[in-house]
Order: sequence, then structure tokens, then C-alpha cells
Amino acid sequence: MTLAAGRPYLAIPGPSVMPDAVLQAMHRPAPNIYEGAIVDMVRAMIPDLTAVAGTNNKVAIYIANGHGAWEASLSNIASAGEKVLVCITGRFGNGWAEMAEGLGIVADRLDFGKTDGIDAARLEEALRADTNHDYKAVLFSHVDTATSLLNDPRVLRKALDAAGHPALLMADCIASMGCEEFRMDDWGVDVALTGSQKGLMVPPGLSFVFVSPKAEAVRHAMPRVSRYWDWVPRLDAEFFYQFFGGTAPTHHLYGLRAALDLLHGEGMENVWKRHDTLARAIWAACEAWGSGNGALRMNVQDPALRSHAVTALSLGGKDAARLRAWVAENAGVTLGIGLGMETPEDPRGEGYFRIGHMGHLNAHMVLGMLGTVQAGMQAIGVPYGPGALDAAAAITAV
Repeated sequence: MTLAAGRPYLAIPGPSVMPDAVLQAMHRPAPNIYEGAIVDMVRAMIPDLTAVAGTNNKVAIYIANGHGAWEASLSNIASAGEKVLVCITGRFGNGWAEMAEGLGIVADRLDFGKTDGIDAARLEEALRADTNHDYKAVLFSHVDTATSLLNDPRVLRKALDAAGHPALLMADCIASMGCEEFRMDDWGVDVALTGSQKGLMVPPGLSFVFVSPKAEAVRHAMPRVSRYWDWVPRLDAEFFYQFFGGTAPTHHLYGLRAALDLLHGEGMENVWKRHDTLARAIWAACEAWGSGNGALRMNVQDPALRSHAVTALSLGGKDAARLRAWVAENAGVTLGIGLGMETPEDPRGEGYFRIGHMGHLNAHMVLGMLGTVQAGMQAIGVPYGPGALDAAAAITAV
């Protein structure tokens, strides 16, 4: 007998749960891609897309996942042999650095570990040491999806300004956009990028690079950029195909239109508040489970540094892998793997797991998931502290 029958719940940090409105919008015949309704729809929804990023700047749309957005952003601002500075707070900061190196760009790393945020003083020191201003950009993850660390772009902007350094500030918002407060223009971010499959609630396959005038100027000084990744024709598309470098990803665009309607219908401020409340409910439960003799530990101890979209957790040994298997097989809930948290003692990261709480999410989904996790710990014999579900309910009751 299993209790997993019924609608499954994908509680991983992307792809996120897709709303019925998004799925229904995509369920239609292929449209005319040369003229007519879809052409008008896309041009009209660009302001709604840029509003999610808190910007009046332009956006380039790519048929790619977040890794494609990494490559697109780098290809437009630096050539082989030039340098960028990468602030690393987990696996995905390293991933962006590796993408730069694959393009022949020199990626100097400032690694801040897996449990602490970016040290602005250390960043400022590194920028001041770059007296020739060789760094074309400072790269960072707004949220690192592996460690669940949240970094404040305003702190990095202050460090750049204090050092008097002209480098672009480039933010990976793949795990954060549509979940965390983000104001590109107000916070001085020059390039922000994201994907469709997390806070935007659309299947994987689209990525977006938001570009400031300063970043546009850097691109125009580049000697060459690959035809596909070049954001110039995408930012100011005269013809519809130029938005996408070829054939339009039609059904993803229909889904995106529906997702933007949901986001703006709720209001971005309310979307951020909802994610904040539901994240605090999860944290309250996790802190209760870890009390006393409880085995569970949150990767990020400081609430100010915790993502409101994903939470990384440890159970030790192989218990996280056992828990994930139990809740999937017996309750229809899928938890995220311990990506990027491998150690010599735990080479597969089986002691870690992640809870994704992003996008199309409400109180009963979170409370149900937490109840399932507690049932799983009880079933596999993991010790946990009392009062977790009461603590989570108290957060959602206010």
C-alpha cells in the first residue's frame, strides 16, 4: 500500500510547480510565427517581464537554460584573455566561473565558503588591488541554489563604488527572480539573468538577460560576439525572429504570458511577502526539528543570509538520501538532492537535501510538505525535536 497516489508535489529548487493556467496556456496548436497574435503578444509582454526584474532596461531572451544565460552574459562583455572577478558562495558561483574559463576568460575567484555570505570588505580590497581596472565585471549569485545563501546586491554595489572600480555588477538571479525582492535599477546591478523554470513557473527552456545602458556600452566596444549569443539584435528586435535568434519558442511564450499575468495579478510586493512568510514557516519547522537531540541542521544559520526560495539541510550519514526516497515512494513528495555539498566523508552528498519553496506555492502545500517530511523522519528512525508543525502553522496564521 502507498499513500503516493494522487497529484505529486515537486518540492525541489526548480523546475518548480507549474500553475494550471500556465499548462493550459501552452496546450494549443502551433501559431503563425511571422505575423499576428503571438508577435503582438510578445512585444506587449516585454514591459511585464522587465518589471519582474525591477528595471526599465532592456532584456534579451534566449532559448536556453540558466547555463545558456551564463554564457550569453559573459560573451557580450568579455573576450578571451580578459578578466572577471567571481564571488562564490556555493556550487553555482563556481559554475559561472567555469563557464567564463571555457570561453577563455580569466576568472579570479573570491570563495566565501558554503555557509557565509559575501564579505564586502574583502571584495573591496580585491577591487582596490586591481589598479589597472582589468576586471570587466564582478559576478555573484543572488541566491546560490546549492547552499541556499542569499547575497544582497546593494552591498556589492557599495564595494564597487567605494573602490572606484568601473567593473559591471552581474547578478545570477536564476533561483531568486520572482521569489526574492530584487530591484535591478535601484540597486545598481548592470546585468541580471534568470531562467523560466523557477520563480517564473514556466518549463525549463527560456532564459533572460537584463542589460543596463552601461553593459550595452561594454558590448558595443567588443570586437566580436558569437551570432547566437549576441544580445544586440535581441534587445532591439526589428523582426520577430530576432528576439530568439531564429524560430520562436512559441509554447513557452504562451506559458510565460500566463505566468506574468499571475505574478502581476498578485503584485510583486505580495509575491515577495508570500515567499517570505512561507520560507519563515519552513525555517521555524527546521529549527524545531533540530532542537534537543534532533539530527537536522540548516546550512545557513543567519536568517538574514537565507534564501526565501530554497533551503539546504543536513541530516548526516546517508539519512537525507533515505528520507528523500521515503517521501517520494510513500507520499508523492520529491525533495532536492544535496547538490554541491559533497565532502570526502560524503562524496555523494547523501547527508544533505534541499527544499524548494519557489513560484506557485501556498500555505497548504508547504504545511503538507512539512508534515510529510516529519512522517518520513519518523518512518526511517531519524531523531527530531518537537513542535515543528505547530511552529510552522503559527507563522502562516499571522
